[in-house]
Amino acid sequence: MLKKIPKILSPDLVQALMKMGHGDEIVLADANFPGHSLHDNVIRYDGFGIPPLLDAILELLPLDPYAEHQAALMSVVPGDPVVPTVWDTYRDIVAKHDDTAKLAFEERFAFYERAKNAYLVVMTGEEALYGNIILKKGVIKT
Repeated sequence: MLKKIPKILSPDLVQALMKMGHGDEIVLADANFPGHSLHDNVIRYDGFGIPPLLDAILELLPLDPYAEHQAALMSVVPGDPVVPTVWDTYRDIVAKHDDTAKLAFEERFAFYERAKNAYLVVMTGEEALYGNIILKKGVIKT
């Protein structure tokens, strides 16, 4: 055990966060996301929802202030009546850690393409529809 590292973060995830560089992206994927078919670098977090994991990751991960948007959500498919209330939770968590961060919305297949280029996909047990979020890593300012 180490001090100040949130207990929800596994050694594998902390190692992956450490290996990420400026501009690299991490996908926190809901339980329906096709993570393994899109990416080879996948860490499983079955049984965990995204909100506590997002909060813990943002304790360690700086967001990229130079990017137009520091995080991205998957847009609702046109015609789908779902209203993703989890987005409000994500906005609150991101704002808690970076009150200047902006969130973008990506069309479903554009989100998948972006996920293919991410450093890592974290597959969670999140059951909220459209519960996926991509974070862009920034730099530590001294």
